[in-house]
Amino acid sequence: SGTKSVFLADKQIFSITTVDFKTLEKQIRERAYLVAGLAFHLYDERVDTEKHFYFEGGITSLVQHLNKNKITLHSPITIRKQINEIGVEVAIQYNNSFSETVESFANVINTVEGGTHLTGFRTALTRSINDYAKKTGIVKANEESLTGEDMREGLTAVVAIKMNSDGIEFEGQTKGKLGNAEVTPIVQTVVKEGLETFFEENPADARTIMEKIVLAARARLAA
Repeated sequence: SGTKSVFLADKQIFSITTVDFKTLEKQIRERAYLVAGLAFHLYDERVDTEKHFYFEGGITSLVQHLNKNKITLHSPITIRKQINEIGVEVAIQYNNSFSETVESFANVINTVEGGTHLTGFRTALTRSINDYAKKTGIVKANEESLTGEDMREGLTAVVAIKMNSDGIEFEGQTKGKLGNAEVTPIVQTVVKEGLETFFEENPADARTIMEKIVLAARARLAA
């Protein structure tokens, strides 16, 4: 039982009507990560190819996939909580590289241009790390605070929110950027609480992350 959907692209509207397997594969893989425990099966009968996607770990598995060819500094930090009917899920893992990889989603739509959920995440990350650095004496009271730029080196993160589709607001026709202002403080609260708990319960991992960020800060100041 179930629902079968069939479509045929109109050649008068679309210049290319051939279905691209790689595009479908990427979209389905993302949804399999975002909806943990749901299995997807993709068949291309043109060339007798099939792919199967199932990730029990959800976005935690996605962060591990993004870091698969990198040396990671700690186990993924996974934060999940729902506030006012807005579900927030975040996974974070630092690696030893100098680049940043952050992906964001709203109702399983890839918000490639970010938006209010990503703003809330970045604000919470900066505040949580600065608070912990000063609390533990890694950064002295009279020293300059760590910046968001310092925290981006080696950062791999996935930020995903779920909310009522009737109230979700996107900027632009391609739904590339989330525009709901009320999402920012909710994501900020959830991420800050989650990071504070992780740092308290995992001091060794917290120190490893701090050392990476302080090193980036020193390089920035030297430059």
